[in-house]
Parts: sequence; C-alpha cells; structure tokens
Amino acid sequence: MRGGRKNLKRATEEKHVTLQEGQNIMKVVSLRGSNIIEVMDACGNKSLALFPAKFQKSVWIKRGSFVVVDETGKEKALESGSKVACLVSQVLFYEQVRELQKTPEWPQSFKTAMVDESKETSASKQENELEDSDDDDGLPPLEANTNRLRPFELQADGDSESCSDTDD
Repeated sequence: MRGGRKNLKRATEEKHVTLQEGQNIMKVVSLRGSNIIEVMDACGNKSLALFPAKFQKSVWIKRGSFVVVDETGKEKALESGSKVACLVSQVLFYEQVRELQKTPEWPQSFKTAMVDESKETSASKQENELEDSDDDDGLPPLEANTNRLRPFELQADGDSESCSDTDD
C-alpha cells in the first residue's frame, strides 16, 4: 500500500478536521461522471470539482455528502476555460460532520438545510408508521420482483369454465 492511501485512511479516522486557507466545506449536489462531481457552497453557487484518483476504490460519496474542497486555483481555471474549478481534498464522514457542526467553521446555510431535512424525514416516518402500524407486525412492505415476468392469470381455468358453459 502506498503512502498516499495510508495517509488517506489515517485522515478518515480523525474526528477533528481543520480547514486551511483556500479550503471550503461544500455539499455534493450530483455525480457527473467518473471523477467529476458537482458541489454547492454555502452561498448556493454550484461548480464542478475533481474527485482525485487517490479516493477511488477506498472512499465513496453520494448526493448530499459533504466534502472539503480546495479552491485556490478556481479563478485561474475559470479564466482559462476549464469547467472544473475545484479539487476535493477530503471527504467528510458522519462523525466529522457532527464535530464540524459544533464549530464556527461550519456554514450556517448547511445547518438550516440539515434541520429542514431531518424534520421532513421524521414527519414522513411518523405518517408511514401511522399507516402501517396494525397489520404488518413491524415488517417492511414487500416490493414486486421486477426480474420476473408476471405469470399468466390462469387463462386455462377461465377457458375450461367457458367450455363447460357451452356444453350445458
């Protein structure tokens, strides 16, 4: 294992994250391709960021995750015509996000967004619990298997009944 990956694993285990000059916390809006992601800063400005190869096969992100982005060369990249303006320097995990939310480094707009999302999810969970509380015995609802074709509706039985009607 190379030194970069060792340091990457060590950085993911740390709870306290310090931001250097030119680094910002951003929220992942969408995954654009192999190593390009769209991120949104605290002001609501969206930009494209490069997800470095050192994170591949060791760290996964999804929409709504938080990352630390290095924006030191953003203006120069945009002037040169490049659409990718930032570089992801660290992926923030759940414990790291919780620790950063307690510090003044965490953007205020992300705090309100997290509270709104948690209220919506708790309200929807309560509604679902009220609907499904009596007959499911705590089991989640079954979904239809999309891998199999729907079986025929026993057309042979329907044909035998119609044949018996004509014989009478």
